Amino acid sequence: MTLPGHPFLASHDDQLTLEGHSLTELGRRFGTPLYVYSRNAMRAQAASYQRALAGRSHLVCYAMKANSSLAVLQTFAEAGCGFDIVSGGELQRVLTAGGRADRIVFSGVGKTAEEMRLALDARVRCFNVESEAELSVLSEVAHAMGRRAPVSLRVNPDVDAGTHPYISTGLKANKFGIAHEQALAAYARARALPGIEVMGIDCHIGSQITSASPYLDALDRLLDLVDALSAQGVDLQHIDLGGGLGITYTDEEPPSAEDLVRQMLGRIDARGHGHREVLVEPGRSLVGNAGVLLSSVLYLKPGEEKNFCIVDAAMNDLVRPAMYQAWMRIEPCQRRGSTVARTWDVVGPVCESGDWLGHDRKLAVEQGDVLAVLSAGAYGMTMASNYNTRPRAAEVMVDGDAVHLIRERESIEQLIAGERLIG
Repeated sequence: MTLPGHPFLASHDDQLTLEGHSLTELGRRFGTPLYVYSRNAMRAQAASYQRALAGRSHLVCYAMKANSSLAVLQTFAEAGCGFDIVSGGELQRVLTAGGRADRIVFSGVGKTAEEMRLALDARVRCFNVESEAELSVLSEVAHAMGRRAPVSLRVNPDVDAGTHPYISTGLKANKFGIAHEQALAAYARARALPGIEVMGIDCHIGSQITSASPYLDALDRLLDLVDALSAQGVDLQHIDLGGGLGITYTDEEPPSAEDLVRQMLGRIDARGHGHREVLVEPGRSLVGNAGVLLSSVLYLKPGEEKNFCIVDAAMNDLVRPAMYQAWMRIEPCQRRGSTVARTWDVVGPVCESGDWLGHDRKLAVEQGDVLAVLSAGAYGMTMASNYNTRPRAAEVMVDGDAVHLIRERESIEQLIAGERLIG
């Protein structure tokens, strides 16, 4: 029996499995904390976007900040995807994983001149520029190299995505993009700069969006600008619709990738822009439900007000609950019919009261059991830290019958290798 929203995760003979592999056995084999990903789940999600865009010029750019592990990037590169990057380091990761520079769009509000040079040397497809100040610096850098930088301007449409304020990016109060009212003037400035070649327009309003309405509202505002630019003789080659489609953590019912993209394409066609190339930048929706975090139960600590299930994964391994108060489903990897279920707070060993993975979870669990935190493929390992001098977890990718260790567990020696005593 598969779990809702997790087609490659199933309960079979009282064991939780991913692509048929027992998660309990993987936790025992590789140790915990451990991230485990389904490669076929990632492929299936990428294919859903590609099906929706079939028949027209398009590029699916994986927003790699969601999960930047090399084997994950390799999976999407082999699936024909491009990449949405936000740093020079992410550029190097894509190239190391076999991604093509001409399929990279470079986003982010604070690109440095050195990062611009690296991206121009690599010949990335496009820079998504987020301010007029950035335009000026990029033009100077490109002109000094004898180049013209291909750009889209990221427009902030002032549309509420209805998501957590930390991951909302399309409002006037957010730091991202150029205000809608200032966009035409910014395009005029871009066209006048010697090191800039205007290619497209970009919009991204947030993350974990569970309704099509904010996308369509933002798209209408974007297409108004495309119309106005066309009237001024600016013929944009592409429209970048951004990403941010949510996944099911609890009872959310986001539209499927195919349904969302088809609605947006219908709006584009109706406005007379179906001939333009379409870019999308999905992240969480490609990898979120493809991954789990495995953690072993260290101790059970019943109390007068709370019962604590203390596990070996912590906020340094998975920061979403502490940072966003995110609810993530937690399941025992082995069902125990003889154990009475109780209500537990699942907490880690880090010395912070905010170190928790789940509050008030009814679990039949015993010391030594392995638990799985679901929907951990996005913003899990990529946001991990070494707080309390804790080595980061290992990562495993399952692919049919194969099991691949894609990142070794860090050692204490690696953590302190770059440090120096004085004298």
